Amino acid sequence: MTTLAIALKDEIRRLARKEIKAQTGKQARAVAQYRREIARLKRQQREHEKKLNFLEGQSRQLQQHPAGSADQNGDSRFSARSVRAQRNRVGLSAADYAKLVGVSPLTIYNWEHRKSRPRKEQFAALVAIRGLGKREAQAKLALLATAGKRSNSNRRNSRRKK
Repeated sequence: MTTLAIALKDEIRRLARKEIKAQTGKQARAVAQYRREIARLKRQQREHEKKLNFLEGQSRQLQQHPAGSADQNGDSRFSARSVRAQRNRVGLSAADYAKLVGVSPLTIYNWEHRKSRPRKEQFAALVAIRGLGKREAQAKLALLATAGKRSNSNRRNSRRKK
């Protein structure tokens, strides 16, 4: 009888383990699913926090520098990229563009390569020629060239008279 009792106990243990494993397996799968869901929600939360921080920064910048006030006050911003883009859009060399602004070609190079920034009066000249088209820029250059020739000939004539 002892062998029958041992066999019966073993069978009961085996069935109990099988039942426990079946119940625990469902719970283990549910726990794994919950962990995946939690990880996904954490990633989503980080993305939302990044977006929120970005938008807060944007709103701070807008509060400090409203978009409409820059144009109304005549207070524009300097950008090296915009200097190069304007020069390329008008189709001028750095030397010709420098003549329009009233600076040296090296100054234009330094502005475009972010090695220096324009002074207030130079920046005002940059802002003044921003709206020029190709034809207007060429006409203005021609006007500057003829004005330069006149001033040079006036200097020569004044030297001769002395």
